[in-house]
Amino acid sequence: MSDDTTQTNRLIDETSPYLLQHAHNPVDWHPWDEQALELAEEEDKPIFVSIGYSACHWCHVMERESFEDEEIAEYLNDHFIPIKVDREERPDLDQLYMKATQMITGQGGWPMSVFLTPDLEPFYAGTYFPPDDKWGRPGFKTVLENVLELWENERERVDEISGEITEKIQRSVETGDDETGLSREPLQSLYQQLDSSFDARHGGFGQSPKFPPSMKLRTLMQIGDDEAFDDAQQAHIDEMVEITLVRMASGGIYDQIGGGFHRYSTDERWLAPHFEKMLYDNALLGLAYADAHRATGREFYVRILRETLDYVQREMTFDYDDAARPFYSTQDAESEGEEGKYFVWTPESLREVLDDEEAERAEAYWDITETGNFENRWSIPNRLHVLDEEGLEEAFEYRPDDIADIRRRLFDARQDRVPPETDTKILAAWNGLMIQTFARAGFVLDNDNYVQSARRAAEFVLSEMVEKGGRSLETDDFELMRTYKDERARFTGYLDDYAFMAVGLIELFEATAEREWLRRAERLVDRMIELFGDDEGGFYYTGEHHDNLLARDKDQLDNSIPSGNSMAVEALWRIGELRGRDDLRDRADSVLRAVFPQLEHQPRGMGQMLQGLDAHLSDPLEILVVAPEGTDPSPLQDVVRQTYVPHSVRVTADLGEVDLDDWSETIPLLEGREPIDGEPTAFVCRRGTCKRPTTDPDELEEFLSET
Repeated sequence: MSDDTTQTNRLIDETSPYLLQHAHNPVDWHPWDEQALELAEEEDKPIFVSIGYSACHWCHVMERESFEDEEIAEYLNDHFIPIKVDREERPDLDQLYMKATQMITGQGGWPMSVFLTPDLEPFYAGTYFPPDDKWGRPGFKTVLENVLELWENERERVDEISGEITEKIQRSVETGDDETGLSREPLQSLYQQLDSSFDARHGGFGQSPKFPPSMKLRTLMQIGDDEAFDDAQQAHIDEMVEITLVRMASGGIYDQIGGGFHRYSTDERWLAPHFEKMLYDNALLGLAYADAHRATGREFYVRILRETLDYVQREMTFDYDDAARPFYSTQDAESEGEEGKYFVWTPESLREVLDDEEAERAEAYWDITETGNFENRWSIPNRLHVLDEEGLEEAFEYRPDDIADIRRRLFDARQDRVPPETDTKILAAWNGLMIQTFARAGFVLDNDNYVQSARRAAEFVLSEMVEKGGRSLETDDFELMRTYKDERARFTGYLDDYAFMAVGLIELFEATAEREWLRRAERLVDRMIELFGDDEGGFYYTGEHHDNLLARDKDQLDNSIPSGNSMAVEALWRIGELRGRDDLRDRADSVLRAVFPQLEHQPRGMGQMLQGLDAHLSDPLEILVVAPEGTDPSPLQDVVRQTYVPHSVRVTADLGEVDLDDWSETIPLLEGREPIDGEPTAFVCRRGTCKRPTTDPDELEEFLSET
């Protein structure tokens, strides 16, 4: 950010921390609004759109190098209409122009730098540009001069390029139709592709940089017992999952001192991360570690899950009031202008906190050395050296008590450092992911504290981001907003906001057996269909109530977060099963048929969607526990908590205040499920075919293990 805090531009009135970071630049930034777009048309100037987010390291670099440069700013202001966009606020713009950037350059990333005609059609694009020519790439000054030359002297060429790119974007949103057949072949193709790229030594897939493959790992876990795979393949699936989960949690990508995962690893070992922390990564990885614990029983995965969620509660939760506490978006990679400075150590810095014996213990445990493993002077705490020497099983040992105490003291000392900035805006979609994770962790670990975190975040989103707009979930035309910051809910929600929140509320219902959460999830799904549904199959990312630009994207690929369509499938089949709604099951089938050609072509990029396909083709398992008034269902519930059963819906019906008939009106699956001899009774069914009712936890465990 510029040192001249008296100089401001139009971003000063925005709520996005990312936009506010640029509010004192000499660049005459506009937010994306009608005023900026009309000005471009009136003055016949090309639009320069810079898209990024607050935790983006290279966004900060480009700001310091170029957007604070008076000469560059003057050139931009004179010849272009500069617009700054927070990709987390406007994912529709980010998706649209990322496609254009990838078509033009063959790659994408942030900061994204796109040049548009006044008709908003892209004709030139890139990502980070240094201010001057170097590293074999043009500098930003050169880019601006070349683009202006093209605009002023080769307008026909500009029209040709922009028209071609726009046509490609419009074709890219086409999907299959209801006549497309479904099969398990994409699941088998995913296994083959991941097998061929699996790093057997370090875990993960492919070479550096490595991003946490949370959705792929969960898909592998879910197909691990599929009859389509022989015993050797099933064992290899387990190996791919466990090596990757353990190596990630033992590397520097995991914050060994404070908990939580950084964005990605810059090396193949998971050692040196890009230090930003994203809410969605920790939500998705939390689900993966929760599932891994249920599948294996390993306490190692519980420790990583707890430390991750404790970090989110401590550092990423907005203390709004006792009833409502949503989650923040991101934490920066930088502090004091240096990436990673907050997280790294030296032997000397250890001795500022610990005595010599304790410091030596910490050095050996976390690989803190004089030479360091980061920028030749710092050490990123990790446990990879131990795994390299002693093998994977070493990770499954409990942390010794003395190390737990040392870790706590190092964490306390680290709190005195200048921390990375936190982007404190609230995003509905990302909160939906974390609500799902806290609710599932709360159920699996029987931890009411985690369930309360999910409940409080859900209450905030539904009150401050729906009802404060004057239209509650009870009205036909309610809208879920995308963001909340500085007491303002802004930007009408996108597909992922509705779908992610719906799944989070379904998970909260299954964790609490409070029917109101299911009712609210169903309202979100019905409104989602109304606003985003395409009768030809699939969902548009933007609704009819949005200003749709060059095309309405259908958001098929799972990237760093699941696609809106893939989470919509999960919401549809889960509510369809719980509420007995064939129309929702049919809609899920329609989405899967629409995206199936893409699933066949690119299964590796659709891990979450493949989970929906697997659930749809498997028929979900129904796990019902009915507890008469005054009885304790926890022995049966404990079995359900501890057993990994993918693609299932679960309900615990407490008959204390609500009788079975009332429960059956909400959950038709419960109709006629009378408890045996006045005892808590479990019913395990799959599409009308049921095991015998049981009151015996051991028998229930046997039934679930047979599925």
